[in-house]
Parts: sequence; C-alpha cells; structure tokens
Amino acid sequence: MMDKKNFKFYYGILLVAVGLGVFYRIPQVMLQIETIEFFKQKLFLVRSSFYILGGLLVLAGSIRIYKNYK
Repeated sequence: MMDKKNFKFYYGILLVAVGLGVFYRIPQVMLQIETIEFFKQKLFLVRSSFYILGGLLVLAGSIRIYKNYK
C-alpha cells in the first residue's frame, strides 16, 4: 500500500510532467487558437496564460518533490 509520503512524491512528479507537457503543447495549440476570430487580438494574453499555467504546475510539483526529500 502506498503511504502518504510516497503519494505526495509521485503526485509531484505527475505535476512536473503535466507542466512540461503544457510547455510542449503550447506551439501546436497556439496555431489552432490563432484561427479563432475572438482571440486574434488577445494572442499574447492567451500565450502568457498558458506559460504561467505550465510554470505553476512545474513549480508546485517541484515543491512537493523537494518537501518529500527534506
């Protein structure tokens, strides 16, 4: 059975992986978003929001992993 410490560690790894996946997918998704008329003037806001989301996911996962080893 997985104890709470192991769960937090693997959850941290999962958060980092999802955050890196967000960074990987941003270029492909932005090409699709550029075709939507509503977002034509808001591309910088949308792109920066995706990067902030990915950064926060990586940060949260890193904090969980770091606290697990402390």
